[in-house]
Amino acid sequence: MEVKEALAWGADQLAGLDIEDAGFEAEYLLRHVLDLSRARLYAGWHDLLPDGAWEDYVRLIGRRSKGEPAAYLTGHKEFYGLRFLVDPKVLIPRPESELLVELALEYVGNQGPGPCTIADIGTGSGALAIALAVNLPQARVYATDVSADALEVASANCRRHGVEDRVTLLRGDLLEPLPCAVDVLVSNPPYVKASDWQALPTHIRDYEPAAALNSGPDGLAVIRRLLLQAKGALRPGGALIMEIGYGQGAEVMHLARALFPDAEVGLMPDLAGIDRVLAVYTPVESTPLVLPVLEGSEQAR
Repeated sequence: MEVKEALAWGADQLAGLDIEDAGFEAEYLLRHVLDLSRARLYAGWHDLLPDGAWEDYVRLIGRRSKGEPAAYLTGHKEFYGLRFLVDPKVLIPRPESELLVELALEYVGNQGPGPCTIADIGTGSGALAIALAVNLPQARVYATDVSADALEVASANCRRHGVEDRVTLLRGDLLEPLPCAVDVLVSNPPYVKASDWQALPTHIRDYEPAAALNSGPDGLAVIRRLLLQAKGALRPGGALIMEIGYGQGAEVMHLARALFPDAEVGLMPDLAGIDRVLAVYTPVESTPLVLPVLEGSEQAR
């Protein structure tokens, strides 16, 4: 069978399922089986599949057809230009979470040269912590998670990207394991409401770790605790940058302003225009902060 025929079959098998881009995923899985870049795949459009490749491809397409995420099938996911190991012990990194990295990098850059301390709370695969460590060689990064299994994946990713000497993995609940106050807190906490759980796509609901998604009746149970703990964990002039769920912007702004009455508080939308990130910038008494302008913030108004 030729490459083009295999790809056409895979796309046809995935068509009509709850998959955002069946053609791309069919291609992605075929490239994984053949260990080819996209350019090399199409350059060999009429090549015959090597021995065993068809059987492997049929098996992966079958598993994907049942809802298993492609990232778990291949064992990796791209995030902020880096390839991360992933498996069912950790949440799959999403493109929208790259906003957290961008805001944190902008904030640290605005504060000038010098060392800084960052904490990634609920690190999972370690994607946020590692992306920041790779892009901020002057930073010391802590990454916490309550799951020992998740920290195993994060540890493998730290070694993969050569930052194991600057990213310290800590097991425990939210900010409790942190040994010191930090300059920047980033987090993608659980924020799915209990009533929304059954409506989630199968590839999320049935395969990704529920503990990394579920957060009580209104989806804010973990966010409330994180905000409370953050108040004592940020150094003066520090920043909290946290992902939130659909429709949670107004409530988390209210919570943040109550806990940080003197801080700059704002929301950042994702590419779909949905409020996706809460940013809290705490003041320094003697030195004015240089802050990004955020939609919905006091500064923006």
